[in-house]
Amino acid sequence: MTLGLMAASMAVATNDADACSRIVYQGNDSLYIVGRSLDWKTPIPTNLYVYPRGMAKMGNNTPDAVRWTSKYGAIYAVGYDGGVTEGMNEKGLVVNGLFCKGTIYVNDSTMNRPPMSLAMFVAWMLDMNATTPEVVEVLRKHDFNISGATFDGGTVSTLHWGITDAEGRTAVVEFDHGNIKIYEGHDLIALTNDPTFPQMQAINDYWMKVGGANMLPGTVKSPDRFVRGYYFDTHVDKTGDAALGFSIIRSILMNVSVPYLYEVETEPNVSSTQWRSFANLRDKLYYFDIVTNMGAYYVDLKKCNFEKGAPVMKLDTSVNTSAVGEANSLLRPSAPFTPMY
Repeated sequence: MTLGLMAASMAVATNDADACSRIVYQGNDSLYIVGRSLDWKTPIPTNLYVYPRGMAKMGNNTPDAVRWTSKYGAIYAVGYDGGVTEGMNEKGLVVNGLFCKGTIYVNDSTMNRPPMSLAMFVAWMLDMNATTPEVVEVLRKHDFNISGATFDGGTVSTLHWGITDAEGRTAVVEFDHGNIKIYEGHDLIALTNDPTFPQMQAINDYWMKVGGANMLPGTVKSPDRFVRGYYFDTHVDKTGDAALGFSIIRSILMNVSVPYLYEVETEPNVSSTQWRSFANLRDKLYYFDIVTNMGAYYVDLKKCNFEKGAPVMKLDTSVNTSAVGEANSLLRPSAPFTPMY
C-alpha cells in the first residue's frame, strides 16, 4: 500500500512544470508571515508599487468592466510593469497568485458578467477588503468574468490564489470549469501548484503519516514542495519576534525553492526560483528577496503615505540590486503601471 501511494503521488507530480510555493508562518503574539516563491522558466521583471487610497480603477478596458475606487492603500508586486502578481494592503491582508494548470475561469454562465482582467484581480481584492472573510464574501457572489492577456510567448495565466489576513484567516481560491471553489481555515498553511488543493491535501496527509523526521519527498515537483513546506512550517519554533520569524520563514522558503538555473533534461519547463516575498501581516512589513541580489529588503507600510491624492510610488528592482534592510527611501514617485488587460 505504501509503495502504491508513493507511486500515485509521484504520478501526479510528473504533471507539474511551473513552480511557485506559498507558506504561512504562524508565530506567537499575533505574528503571521506569508512567504512565497516566484518560479518561472524565463525572467519575469517585477517591480514594487505603492498605491494610495481613493484611486479610481477598472478591471478591464471595456465599458462594462468592473470598476472601483480603492478603500485601502497597498503595495503590489507587478510583473512586466503590467500585472499584479501579489501584494499586501495597509490592513495586513495579503493575496498571492500561483500557477495551477488545471484552472478554467469561464463557462457559459459567466460569459456576460462584467470583465475582470487577471492583471487587476489581485489589486481589486486588496483595494476593497480588509479581511479574508470580506474577500470570500465578494468572491462567492462571482459577479465578474475573469480573463487575461498571455505573456512570455503565449503562456496563459492559469492561477489559483492564497489569501491571508492579519488574524491568520486563510482562504485558497480555485476556478473549476468557471466555478469558484473556496477553502477556508487557519490550518491552510501551504500552497504550491498542481494538483487541486483537495488532492494536494490528500497527498500531504499520506506523507504526514510517514513522518517527516523519517523521510520527506525531495524533488522540485509541486506535491513534494507542498509536503516539505508544510512539514517544516509545523515543526519549527514559534516566536513573536519579527526578525526571527522572518529568518524562520525565509529558511523554509529556501528549502522549497528551486535552485537558480536548475534544469532537468526530461522536464524542459522546470522553473527555478527568481524571487521570494515575505509579508509580515502584524507589523505591516513587505520583504522582497531577489535570488541574484546580495540580500533582502523590505518596505514598511506604516511609513507609507496612503492618503487620498498621495503619489504612486515605485521601487525599481532592476536598479536597486544591492539594497538590504528597510527600503522606503528607495521608493520614487511614479506614474501608475499600465495593465496588460
